[in-house]
Amino acid sequence: MSSRWSEGLRSALTLRLGLWYAGLFAVSAAVLLTFTYLLLGRALAAQDREVLESMLQRYGSAYQRSGLTGLRALVDADESEGRHERLLVRVTNDKAEIVYFAQPPGWSGFDLTALDDRAARAGWIEIDNPVDGSSLEVGTRPLPHGLTVQIGRSSRVRDEVLTHFRARAVEVGFVVAIIAIAGGAFVGYLALSPVRALEATTHAILETGRFDARVATRGTRDPFDQLGGSINTMLARIERLVRGMREALDNVAHDLRTPLTRLRNVAESTLDAEDPEALRDGLARTLDEADRVSATLTALMDISEAETGTLRLTPEPLHVAAVVEEALSLHADDAEDRGIAIASRIDPDLMIVADRTRLRQVVANLIENAVKYSDAGGRVDLEAEPSAAGSSVTLTVRDTGAGIAAADLPFVWDRLFRGDTSRSARGLGLGLSLVKAIVEAHDGQVGVTSVRGQGSAFTVTLPARGHGPGPGPRP
Repeated sequence: MSSRWSEGLRSALTLRLGLWYAGLFAVSAAVLLTFTYLLLGRALAAQDREVLESMLQRYGSAYQRSGLTGLRALVDADESEGRHERLLVRVTNDKAEIVYFAQPPGWSGFDLTALDDRAARAGWIEIDNPVDGSSLEVGTRPLPHGLTVQIGRSSRVRDEVLTHFRARAVEVGFVVAIIAIAGGAFVGYLALSPVRALEATTHAILETGRFDARVATRGTRDPFDQLGGSINTMLARIERLVRGMREALDNVAHDLRTPLTRLRNVAESTLDAEDPEALRDGLARTLDEADRVSATLTALMDISEAETGTLRLTPEPLHVAAVVEEALSLHADDAEDRGIAIASRIDPDLMIVADRTRLRQVVANLIENAVKYSDAGGRVDLEAEPSAAGSSVTLTVRDTGAGIAAADLPFVWDRLFRGDTSRSARGLGLGLSLVKAIVEAHDGQVGVTSVRGQGSAFTVTLPARGHGPGPGPRP
């Protein structure tokens, strides 16, 4: 059903594009032929008028030189020598009496009485022939002694040329129609090739369920090509989201198995207890394990959202020192109880654009990690410095704890990784993974250096102007 629908849609769109192209091409050709026809008719009419004006001038000059006899001789000579097509020549006196008259045969359909009108004797007049539809254009020129010469030329030759042009135009129009239809089909086929590629890609995705297919693009500014690029971007995002969802489900299923097993064991052991104090202790341990499961699930979902680009961020200008102080306040009591000194040396005017809540979460996790793995009498120092170009800010959390083995350094950002020195400490093993995911969601970077037995230094580098304007998931 879907295949038939898409095929019908593509055929209909191809047909519409072809018809639009053919129609536009045909209309353009018709306008061009019409314009050419009008120009040709006007040019022929102007040529006829020029011939008549020239003959009026010539015959008038002949009459002035040789009188009526010379005029007759010139008309007879022109006719016998065939210098031009035969003309109507009419000479009248001041009483409108015909002195000389010459008319080609076959012109009997013209009503020449209109030439006697005084207004017609003053300029140009056109007489229609109802027999063949031609017209006779007559020009008048006054001569000395009250005489007037009138010369007329039939439009029959001009009409035959235009009739022949119209006949050829119909033939040309038929050829143009064929070219327009063929060209429209070809252009429609070429224009919709990106649509066919898009349809093939979506069909492949529907058939296989794999989102790694991409629409073929040429890297041009063509709208269809840009549409293909946008769809490829969308497919990449969907692929990343689907992969993230699968990984998140796998991680949740794997990572919650152990705490849920512990929760079940605690519940089972509590059921076997009869002492009220043991029951109370069992319930407390059950609640504790439930909280750990909930915290693990929340951390895993946050990490998955950050890694897939769906974590909602609300960037705003922040004073780094203020955010650090907020994070410090969360762990100040714990550090004091453990005898660990915490010091922050950050310029109060240092600014950054980031999500306040998420940045505080990053700093708090790093401080918690430093305090947890530092011995009594240790120190935790926080520093922040802008880059030389001012394009980024690097926050460093340095401790004097046990440090991390060189072999473990590449894995400290992995989910649930716990080195030898941290196995005895209570925790989820997700704090550093969450830090890395949030920082990278801000287009930042994380780093760590450590010397076994001397402490560690965790660094977070963030763009000073943030990763993008306004709230919403990262593209």
